[in-house]
Amino acid sequence: MSQTYDLVVIGAGSGGVRAARVAANLGAKVAIIEEYRVGGTCVIRGCVPKKLFVYASRFTDMFSIAESFGWQVDVKFDWPTLVANKDKEIARLEAAYVAGLEKPGVEIIRDRGELVDANTIRLVNSGTEIKTRFVLVATGGHPYVPDIPGKEHGITSNEAFHLKRLPHSILIEGGGYIAVEFATIFAGLGVQTTINYRGNQILRGFDADVRTGLEAGLEARGIKLIYETTIRSLKRHDEDITVEFSDGTTAPYGAVMFATGRRANIHGLGLDKAGVKLTPDNYIEVDAYSKTSVDNIYAVGDVTGRAALTPVAIREGQAFAETLFGGKPTAVDLSLLPTAVFAEPEVGVIGLTEEEALTGHPDLEVYLTRFRPMMNTLSTRSDRVMMKLITAANGGKVLGVHIVGPSAAEMIQLVAIPMAMGATKADFDRAIAVHPTAAEELVTFKAPSYSYKGGVKQ
Repeated sequence: MSQTYDLVVIGAGSGGVRAARVAANLGAKVAIIEEYRVGGTCVIRGCVPKKLFVYASRFTDMFSIAESFGWQVDVKFDWPTLVANKDKEIARLEAAYVAGLEKPGVEIIRDRGELVDANTIRLVNSGTEIKTRFVLVATGGHPYVPDIPGKEHGITSNEAFHLKRLPHSILIEGGGYIAVEFATIFAGLGVQTTINYRGNQILRGFDADVRTGLEAGLEARGIKLIYETTIRSLKRHDEDITVEFSDGTTAPYGAVMFATGRRANIHGLGLDKAGVKLTPDNYIEVDAYSKTSVDNIYAVGDVTGRAALTPVAIREGQAFAETLFGGKPTAVDLSLLPTAVFAEPEVGVIGLTEEEALTGHPDLEVYLTRFRPMMNTLSTRSDRVMMKLITAANGGKVLGVHIVGPSAAEMIQLVAIPMAMGATKADFDRAIAVHPTAAEELVTFKAPSYSYKGGVKQ
């Protein structure tokens, strides 16, 4: 191991790995420090294993309509098989990440890094100190667990991927994308599932029609929704956990999962010793180029609190390396972010909600449709696809697209391209539809469902 580097990255998640690899390819001498596994939250205990579990849970829906298409189905599910196969895939991906770092010459240090000062990092386990011109902090975040009596009896998304067996029932505390995605997983695998949320509707911050559409879809799958309560305490009773709610009621569950947000991994990094400033919410404060309050220390990804999305961390890591080692100062534009929620039904959104659009565009047109997906037309399933297009008046710029239904995430990724180019409703209209598809609805809207003039609904 060398003692001096051009760049030391603390944290080998998506953002840190991309920054280290690109910087090394640009000629920098780079080390990356990781105390757990290479790949970070997304690869090891986040979006990748979660999506695999979502796939598994969706077979229930496929089996339920199979007879409508002439199939006779007799199946059973084995949880240990799913977990074992998921672990194999995560190991494969981790190996690929490691190879991607080693090929350009990045040194991987399996330890915990702590800043001694702006240019010195101490490896906690070995006690070795190394020097560097630049530091990149890319340590991500961790699940937040409310400080309540009995909290140790609950699990988070981290532990959900390694349960020895499925519980007979589960209570999920929270109303964000992690809560609804795991509710989809557990319910699809046969677990009696309940979501408990302190607000009055899931997915705060999303468009109202998206929230309502997903809510109806979850309930259609037997997921119970409890609103405007929180968990007051947990107590273990034999194999079950008794939950006391804030309204004084109690109920037993086979498991309790906290999906109550995430916090930045900043503790024990020595940020104060190096003089790195934090935001009021305890994230690392950075400028448009990911530089902290210390000139040679940068930060990317979830630890900055800008946008907790893996593709954002990757783009920030790329921009950081190009800025410092490629001679191309690059800032990441976060003004237009496509987002997916891999629940059932699936959600894909980009741009402004209807409420947000009204604040800056008092003259709006809203195109809205709901219909049964073609896959369900031979069955008795009543699920509905929802598509919503929000534009400036008179065929103007597309301001927001919101989709609830099969393949919503795939559709929204493609919609992100024309929207990034400033597409108008007239541009969408010029596209020829592919039939029969759900996505054709986005280019065949003839007249707005309703509009706003001067902020007043027409």
